[in-house]
Amino acid sequence: MKGVYFVSGIDTDIGKTVATGVLAKQLLQQGKSVITQKPVQTGCQNIADDIAVHRKIMGIPMQEADKQRLTMPEIFSYPASPHLAARLDGRALDLNKIRTATQQLAAQYEIVLVEGAGGLMVPLTENLLTIDYIQQQAYPVILVTSGRLGSINHTLLSFAALKQYGISLHSLIFNHIHDSRDEHIAQDSLAYLKGRLKTDFPDAEWMELDKVETDERSSEND
Repeated sequence: MKGVYFVSGIDTDIGKTVATGVLAKQLLQQGKSVITQKPVQTGCQNIADDIAVHRKIMGIPMQEADKQRLTMPEIFSYPASPHLAARLDGRALDLNKIRTATQQLAAQYEIVLVEGAGGLMVPLTENLLTIDYIQQQAYPVILVTSGRLGSINHTLLSFAALKQYGISLHSLIFNHIHDSRDEHIAQDSLAYLKGRLKTDFPDAEWMELDKVETDERSSEND
């Protein structure tokens, strides 16, 4: 891996924050120079909670890039989608500020993991969806899914959207923390999605996030 990757999920509360932190930790252990970024954090005041969770999982303190706000360029106080949070805070989301921050991180680190808010179709502004921004920046996507009921539907819809927009899927992370309590559903979801990944995105990687790994998380599990 090298470059900027956008971490998205099939839905909100699917485990993107933990998945991003765990992946960053694994890359650090491989000797990679890696940083995570939360370009738009809502429901916070001064510090992006998700960045704090990333650093905790990675086992490192807040970095200089964190102190410079390069990893958290836009923070809104209201816990909602970015377009609504910005409206309620009475200011516009600055896309240029986000792009510049990501570029600065990419110049300093070998790998930048950019964690989005919610799923691919979440509005960043009134006129721009998250997937539009990903397409504009030509970022490959790391998609987080799970074994809970409904995940097959949401994952296939995300696959279809990525194909429609011509966006590369780097990997699909199956997050076991959200497995259905029904083992039949959880196991079938895993097997089905693993098979569909090979068919729909044969070059993409399959990854699994075990429940043991997620024990390192805080209460945040976006």
